[in-house]
Amino acid sequence: MKLNRTFRRIAGAGAVSAVLGLGTVGLAQAADVNIGFTGPLSGGAALYGQNTLEGLKMAAKEINAGGGIKVSGESYNIDLVSLDDKYSPSQAAVNGKRLTQQYDTPVVFTPHSGGTFALQAFNQRDGFLIMSYTSIPSVTTKGNKLTVKIPPNFTDYVEPFTKIAMERFGKKLGVANATHDYAKYWTKSFVPAWEKAGGEVVASNPMDYNKSADFYTGVSKVLAAKPDVLFVGGASEPTGLVVRQARELGFQGGFVIMDQAKIDEVAEVAGGMKAVEGSVGVTPLAFSENKGAKIFQKKFEKDHDSVPTSETAYNYFALHLVAKAMEDAGTVSDATKIRAAIPAALKQLPIENNPYDVKQISDNGNLAVDPEIAEVVDGKITLRRMSEVSAE
Repeated sequence: MKLNRTFRRIAGAGAVSAVLGLGTVGLAQAADVNIGFTGPLSGGAALYGQNTLEGLKMAAKEINAGGGIKVSGESYNIDLVSLDDKYSPSQAAVNGKRLTQQYDTPVVFTPHSGGTFALQAFNQRDGFLIMSYTSIPSVTTKGNKLTVKIPPNFTDYVEPFTKIAMERFGKKLGVANATHDYAKYWTKSFVPAWEKAGGEVVASNPMDYNKSADFYTGVSKVLAAKPDVLFVGGASEPTGLVVRQARELGFQGGFVIMDQAKIDEVAEVAGGMKAVEGSVGVTPLAFSENKGAKIFQKKFEKDHDSVPTSETAYNYFALHLVAKAMEDAGTVSDATKIRAAIPAALKQLPIENNPYDVKQISDNGNLAVDPEIAEVVDGKITLRRMSEVSAE
């Protein structure tokens, strides 16, 4: 016999908090609504997964401290259930089944495309909403009515990144990015765009960023072709190692950094901003000029010694959005009604809960924004809006 939702949530409350290390967050009263997370919490992409999860923790703590989610005169606290999938789509699918069957999660967050596609195989049938932190467009073009894609499409970055790097350094490109699914999607879009703009791919040697810390051999193969620009990217830490080792091998050109990696985090590993000179990528949150981003940074800095990332901020925003949608929908369990309430909830979300000033969502679940683009010039990050670069 299937246990009822309330009993299962209360019974699982201790395990949920133990997984996340949240202490008493969500336990002031019975744990009323479980929100799921499956992502990489170990391995080469662990920092990336932990950054996304940290945003959810921050939002849950704020929502619970404010009295929880208020539906039909009742208040519901959020309990986060976090499971490590080691960046594996198959493990994400296993986790998704566990989250919905054991913990009755109406919403599951995942920070990678492989995990999203794996969950999409059964989420509509099982009745849970996927909040997907990936910028692959096809996540929201497959007709899955219970998927929301949180960040902008990565394809929107391809043309402006190409334009900036090619104009500054030259037309010869070396591909030295990662081998996971997301990196492959980037490569399939970026390489043809580079060639269409008049560039040439002189070398291509993707590497497994999750299983290695020594990229000298792979980077050397790419540099032997004397590229002007290196296309790199995966999680920030291994990307930083690739950049550092490229500099140590004498590379003096520029870097196109796919959006999963963040320039400030890459610089920490690579040897500082001087090492990432000439890089173009997404804007590190700490450098954003958005009003909501500055508010978020102050919140983050109160309880953390590290620098907040876009993964943290976007997922913080997304959980606040889900909570507001639950209130507007009048339910914490019906994923279809929660999804239908998101457009109206987005318009009501205050700027302090919306670091990137996201204002629109398409019918197929794509949240839209005009993002800032970061370029390192003379050791400093300079910013331009994507629309400005494209218009030049």
